[in-house]
Amino acid sequence: MEQQAVQLDPETFSCSICLDLLKDPVTIPCGHSYCMNCITNFWDGGEKEKSYHCPQCRKTFTQRPDLQKHTILAALVEQLKKTGLQAAPADHRYAGPEDVACDFCSGRKLKATKSCLFCLASYCENHLQPHYDSVTFKKHKLVETSKNLQENICSRHDEVMKMFCRTDQKCICYLCSVDEHKGHDTVSAAAERTERQRELEERRGKIQQMIQDQEKDVKLLQQEVEAINHSADKTVEDSEKIFTELIRLLQKRSSEVKQQIRSQQETEVSRVKDVQEKLEQEITELKRKDAELEQLSHTEDHNQFLLNYPSLPALSESTHSSSINIRPLRHFEDVTAAVSQLRDKLQDVLRDSWTNISLMVTKVNVGLSEPEPKGRAGFLRYSCEITLDPNTANTYLVLSEGNRKVTWTCFNQSYSSHPDRFTDWVQVLSRESLTGRCYWEVERSGLFVSVTVAYKNISRAGRGNKCFFGNNDKSWSLDCSRSRFGHNNIWTSVSGPVSSRVGVYLDHRAGILSFYNVSKTMTLLHRVQTRFTQPLLAGVYAEGSAEFCKPK
Repeated sequence: MEQQAVQLDPETFSCSICLDLLKDPVTIPCGHSYCMNCITNFWDGGEKEKSYHCPQCRKTFTQRPDLQKHTILAALVEQLKKTGLQAAPADHRYAGPEDVACDFCSGRKLKATKSCLFCLASYCENHLQPHYDSVTFKKHKLVETSKNLQENICSRHDEVMKMFCRTDQKCICYLCSVDEHKGHDTVSAAAERTERQRELEERRGKIQQMIQDQEKDVKLLQQEVEAINHSADKTVEDSEKIFTELIRLLQKRSSEVKQQIRSQQETEVSRVKDVQEKLEQEITELKRKDAELEQLSHTEDHNQFLLNYPSLPALSESTHSSSINIRPLRHFEDVTAAVSQLRDKLQDVLRDSWTNISLMVTKVNVGLSEPEPKGRAGFLRYSCEITLDPNTANTYLVLSEGNRKVTWTCFNQSYSSHPDRFTDWVQVLSRESLTGRCYWEVERSGLFVSVTVAYKNISRAGRGNKCFFGNNDKSWSLDCSRSRFGHNNIWTSVSGPVSSRVGVYLDHRAGILSFYNVSKTMTLLHRVQTRFTQPLLAGVYAEGSAEFCKPK
């Protein structure tokens, strides 16, 4: 018997009210067992209409059942206690501070597994069973556990809020709909949920599409990273090979020069030593002759002297001394000078080539650009103050407002001569060079005004296209009066009439140039996507007036 008890599940002998091992177990007519105190307290505290039911199966008894201790069950429980088994469930089954507790557990409460929107109560697995078994509960709405069930009760009428007021955007009960919300646009909470659920699904669809698009972008960016790394690694490898070849070529030339110098050194030294050896032989012969002459000169017998003198050999000129012409000591110095000249030329070539190589490296640009701002507030984050350069202003233009405003006049101004000045077209450029992301606004009035960006090296002298904004490849111009845009003498109509205030947005690196009508809202007039190779200057053509506004 003891061995058998060890194998029994202790929860079988637990009270579903206190969740502990049965104490003084009693069995009620439906067959379920409880602690005597637990079921007595349950009926004493909960039964108002003198009808009694089972906490588990909800079976109702017209009369309160008599409770008698179940001796066999009590013996089994005692046997379980002796074997050391405890029927207390694991702690994780009990509700903690952050959990939703079962509203029907007495004593220590279990975690609720479902909440009922009809009962406005939460149930553990044991106390939830009647909602599955009894027809009475079939229409009840079971949901995931919630601590906020009481929020479904109208604080004014103490009724469940099953309606929604679209006018006030709040949940209400039926009495509210005929009282303070009378005449409002009201629907059932279920209908509003259906509508909102549809909107939610649409939003989710858009979000999921955005996720898919951005995941594609992430994949493309990863591919771009791999391509950049591969290209950089390949270029480094190729560059190292090329520089190694150059080093080898220089080393080879150095070895050849060294070999030529040594060969020429050997030839010249050999030739000089040959002449030197012959001269030394002549010297030896001359010394021998000199010795003979010296001996003859010491002969005291005159007749003997005169007899031997005619037999002396005649002296001949040296065959080598007369041909020797020692030049100034510049043997191989000219070679050194020639190598130095080569070094200087290589340095010049390397310097120029290095500048070009560095430029090519810095021009490597993936072309990523941040999204264009939305709304004027977004553009103003990139606002910059533009001031006009007096040295570029045509003589029929007057600058004012701190060189931010230009006005056309009929009178020729006495400006000094300057190579940056537009001689024929009434145009002016800014002092500031524009790179990165910039935004500025121009307020215009008058007959003809064009808002422009241009390279600094645009021509200034004459009336040809090379000087006129929009008629060359060095300028991009919005003709506000004729509602058209021009670049490289190609003019196209813009999307609408141009307002008195024009906003200009430049993302130099991304090659984006946009023109906007600025009023209460911003309306795109024209956008350019190109590749800018130099910093830009802001400018205007003015047969009227134009002012670069301070950002605010």
